[in-house]
Amino acid sequence: MDRKVIKRALVSVYDKSGLVELGKSLEKFGIEILSTGSTAKTLREAGIKVIAVEEYTGFPEMLGGRVKTLHPRIHGGILADQNDADHLAQLKSQDIAPFDLIVINLYPFTETISSGAKFDECIEQIDIGGPSMLRGAAKNHNSVAVISDPSQYPQLEVALASGGFTLEERRELAMKTFRKTAEYDIAIAEWLAQELDQSDWRAKVWKKISDLRYGENPHQSASVFADSSSSSGITSAVQHHGKEMSFNNYTDADAALRAAYDHNEPCVAIIKHANPCGIAIAGDITAAHAAAHACDSTSAFGGVVAANRKVTLAMATALSEIFTEVVIAPGYEAGAIELLAKKPSIRILEIVDYKIANEELRPISGGLLIQDTDLIDANGDDSANWQQVSGPKVSNEVLRDLQFAWRSVRSVKSNGILLAKNGASVGVGMGQVNRVDSAKLAVSRAGDRSKDAVAASDAFFPFADGLQILLDAGVTAVVAPGGSVRDNEVIEAAAKANVAMFFTGVRHFSHA
Repeated sequence: MDRKVIKRALVSVYDKSGLVELGKSLEKFGIEILSTGSTAKTLREAGIKVIAVEEYTGFPEMLGGRVKTLHPRIHGGILADQNDADHLAQLKSQDIAPFDLIVINLYPFTETISSGAKFDECIEQIDIGGPSMLRGAAKNHNSVAVISDPSQYPQLEVALASGGFTLEERRELAMKTFRKTAEYDIAIAEWLAQELDQSDWRAKVWKKISDLRYGENPHQSASVFADSSSSSGITSAVQHHGKEMSFNNYTDADAALRAAYDHNEPCVAIIKHANPCGIAIAGDITAAHAAAHACDSTSAFGGVVAANRKVTLAMATALSEIFTEVVIAPGYEAGAIELLAKKPSIRILEIVDYKIANEELRPISGGLLIQDTDLIDANGDDSANWQQVSGPKVSNEVLRDLQFAWRSVRSVKSNGILLAKNGASVGVGMGQVNRVDSAKLAVSRAGDRSKDAVAASDAFFPFADGLQILLDAGVTAVVAPGGSVRDNEVIEAAAKANVAMFFTGVRHFSHA
């Protein structure tokens, strides 16, 4: 396998980690090193022989460091095809020596904008010379090897000891370099768009975490990718135990997390096929889990459980007696993981600093839908902003249950109806093509628990028939968005039953 020997290198890095060790390795193999500014200073202080770029170009660094490598003697040495006799002749005529290796890493632009730095400070962290050299070397990978990240130094060490990089290795390094510069440019473009309040262009980078065994069905291939600009989602969760996550595990666990974190109190959500079969809040997470499981213990078999508090040993004890696909939480008490891990198949995930995303992206044929996330706590989600349209004044306990039901019904696929009592769901009707069937399903699952429960509907009742099913089952209070042309009929039915009905003015449809 042919390897191209490295005789001459250009090294210019912002991140100095591993730099001295790298310089010593290059010197050990007799490689001439050209360098810039602080990189050259660091290498020289370590006793490594370096030629400063300005010495080689005969042109001083200027404009506060904005111009130092943008020179024909540098870029000519990077871009010359060393297999082209004419290119080599032109280099010789201009007294330019070719480079075999470029080691560059870029100014920390994304770190700077994340720190909240001022606009002008961010602008100064937009690297120009670095991307130019990286792209030039990547284009000319037939002749030049390009290292764009300190994580690649071990690979470079191996290549030096082996006599250089192969063409295939240089090609892969070039690909990674173009990815690096593309991601860098996307970050800049997206930041400027936000600064200018422009939303007519979008770009994003996702990086593969792993391939999955299959997708929703065994005949579908699937992979999981992480958003390179975010570190707060389920892709950042640490798996402590269990089989590999499946496609359906990810979708259900993500839905469960969102459902649990819609609540401020300790909350457990149990999800099956992207719908809740139980949600509950309580004074502690153990009680919340018990109440959530009691909603529909049959459907909870093989479900996904999310908690918005640390899993206690007591909760783990109860959970260990139920077949569960996934449990995900912000932490676990001592001994909880070990107890749960006695079940070989359960996947135990820990997620830190979970935050609900501000946007939702949904692919459609030929494009993408982007919408603001349906966040709880918007106008209308606080009961103080609701309009009571029928029935007597309710107690604080009933109002708390209504508030809980309203927050919880967001996680139910439309058409969604959720019955609740004492801070826990007792019946859920979801995913039906009409609200009547959803109401029937919620009541049938709740059984006798419907009596004196409260109900939430994710959208208005188009007719009084769906509401009547809830009233006949003994529901004592209802919360819904309102807004139907037949609201008066619906209000009249609630008033006739002397049931308190509240309109929020906010809808919480969830189709996907």
